[in-house]
Amino acid sequence: MSLLVVGLSHRSAPVSVLERAALTADAQAKLLQDTLATEPAAEAAVLATCNRIELYADVDKFHAGVAELSTLLARHAGAGLEELTPYLYVHYEDRAVHHLFSVACGLDSMVVGEGQILGQIKDALARSQELHTAGRLLNDLFQSALRVGKRAHSETGIDRAGQSLVSFGLEQLAENAPSGDGAADAPSGSGTSVEDWAKGKRALVIGAGSMSSLAAATLARAGVAEIAVANRTRSRAERLVEILGQPGGTGVAARALPIGEATDELPRADIVVSCTGATGLVLPAQAIEEATAGRAARPLALLDLAMPRDIDAAAHRLDHVHLVDIESLAAASADAPMAADVERVQHIVAQEVDAFGAAQRAAHITPTVVALRTMAADVVAAETARLHGRLPGLGEREFAEITQTVRRVVDKLLHAPTVRVKQLASEPGGAGYADALRTLFDLDPQTVAAVSRADASSTDDPNRGRS
Repeated sequence: MSLLVVGLSHRSAPVSVLERAALTADAQAKLLQDTLATEPAAEAAVLATCNRIELYADVDKFHAGVAELSTLLARHAGAGLEELTPYLYVHYEDRAVHHLFSVACGLDSMVVGEGQILGQIKDALARSQELHTAGRLLNDLFQSALRVGKRAHSETGIDRAGQSLVSFGLEQLAENAPSGDGAADAPSGSGTSVEDWAKGKRALVIGAGSMSSLAAATLARAGVAEIAVANRTRSRAERLVEILGQPGGTGVAARALPIGEATDELPRADIVVSCTGATGLVLPAQAIEEATAGRAARPLALLDLAMPRDIDAAAHRLDHVHLVDIESLAAASADAPMAADVERVQHIVAQEVDAFGAAQRAAHITPTVVALRTMAADVVAAETARLHGRLPGLGEREFAEITQTVRRVVDKLLHAPTVRVKQLASEPGGAGYADALRTLFDLDPQTVAAVSRADASSTDDPNRGRS
């Protein structure tokens, strides 16, 4: 196993750098394709969220892999390598597995324990499968990460350690928003719940992706009076509106509009949540200032969950406007809540990393064992054919019994050593047993490679392992 991850996140880089490094969906696809075109990489996957961008690869050379992946990240992000290098982190082999499993459990999230990262990992795997850039290693890794993340949430109280980024952002707005009684700078109070704060307000949600949909549903459950959904693709906004208005659903009044009308909707809105994939500002400060002119009794609350940002950071300075964005969420996030639950999840991660490593090491020797048994079967076939030629009068029943006896002898001779070598190979430092087996039995390397290729081809199905 030669797993390598190169990336940057809210823990390693300031928001301004993360904004520069943010990748569109098309840029992520091109990055994956270009990674596979490089010499060190055999597989590739990209995990891109609002506060991290990570490139995973199966490489055959560590130093060359780090250099190539770092260069590719910088090139596709449109940033200079010298600009990104101080903020990049590198994890290799077991440390890379440990990192992704920790990410999947929410231990590395801005809000510890948030569960939305599991959906983002699932999307990253699906993208790599569709583009055929994920082989056996990354398929196994990302599927295992999803399982480990689900295990952490089901077996511990890590969910209580933090909320989703959407919920956390709305809580920050509720706790720190102006009171709206004419004292524009007076906060509503830290005891204000999202439900008390949002009830009866008008909301504008910009974007119709997973984060925006979650925000719309959260606001609907909190009791807002109406929700307007603005999106570049009108049909996706209409679909979200349809879901919000379904019988038995939230029952909130909702309507769809093109994203170009978002600024026109601002004067009506009390709460705005924006999370799009736009590369430029969706809401400039000037448009916000014009929309809020003379509305001291109705402050405007803005939640920007996009990376790069959708809402002009200059809105911080406007009267009667309260803006919460990724940067302010990072500052407000508590990294050590529910210490006992975090410790339990860390124990689960350590267990699962050991199990994953053992499974990968055992799988590494399987093609060699298969090649050995294939060679033994060929020897049996050749020798029984020679015997049949030398004893042409041997009856069919007798010949079949002799053949079966020879096969049983060979199977019994090979059984103990092949079982034992798999056990030894699964232990740390066991990678050399496959080489020893190939040397002792003079196995043809091309035969072993052919088994490996046939085994890996089973991972080419983009629907493999989806849940």
